Amino acid sequence: QVQLLESGGGLVQAGGSLRLSCAASGIMFSTNGMGWYRQAPGKQRELVAAITSGGRFVYVDSVKGRFAISRDNAKNTVYLQMNGLKPEDTAVYYCNADEDPYPSGVPGRYWGQGTQVTVSS
Repeated sequence: QVQLLESGGGLVQAGGSLRLSCAASGIMFSTNGMGWYRQAPGKQRELVAAITSGGRFVYVDSVKGRFAISRDNAKNTVYLQMNGLKPEDTAVYYCNADEDPYPSGVPGRYWGQGTQVTVSS
């Protein structure tokens, strides 16, 4: 059974930082691409950042230079370091995974339960 367990969300002031973690089990982590999606109220879910099994990155334009995705294959964990947070970053953040090629234009098959990030102005 595949499980993606997110942690690290919370409430932070604008300009602050948070680090999200996603611990994976039930998948061959090293051969999976990993990503972070987010969904704000009334908006569609969007891909924020992704990292392929080979370590290549993809970021949505709105977070470039502020967010950094990384992975630790020894710990089966992917991270999202978020700096310079803005109120518009407020959303539920979801961990996502699938075998490469990832990202592929559609979300991967596996999802975490989501973690709330709230940025106050």
